[in-house]
Amino acid sequence: MPTLQRAVYIAIAWVSFALGVIGVFVPLMPTTCFMLLAVWAASRGSPRFALWIREHPRFGPAVVAWEGERAIPRHAKWLATGMLACSVLVLVFTVSLAWLKFALIAGLFLLGVWIVTRPEPAVAS
Repeated sequence: MPTLQRAVYIAIAWVSFALGVIGVFVPLMPTTCFMLLAVWAASRGSPRFALWIREHPRFGPAVVAWEGERAIPRHAKWLATGMLACSVLVLVFTVSLAWLKFALIAGLFLLGVWIVTRPEPAVAS
């Protein structure tokens, strides 16, 4: 792999990882999706960094569950649907165009349904 391409993947991985860490502390900022992006990019630019993320005690289990089973832990489902509900409330009170409000709420609702219908990870032994 060319050095520039590898550097781009590593940069994407680090930026995504940093955004994921910020998401742990900032409400409405996602964590897992940034970690998934970080692992994807790191797998192409720095397999050692990707392995470190997968083995991380805080971020690794959700990443491994998604990669292996396309599963979302129950606590993450609850958190995600709660944040989606908060987002809907914000939209109800801030968006004035009815068609836009409806479209955004419908999109968030469909996203919530998708999240809730994902399987939960098998219990690790």
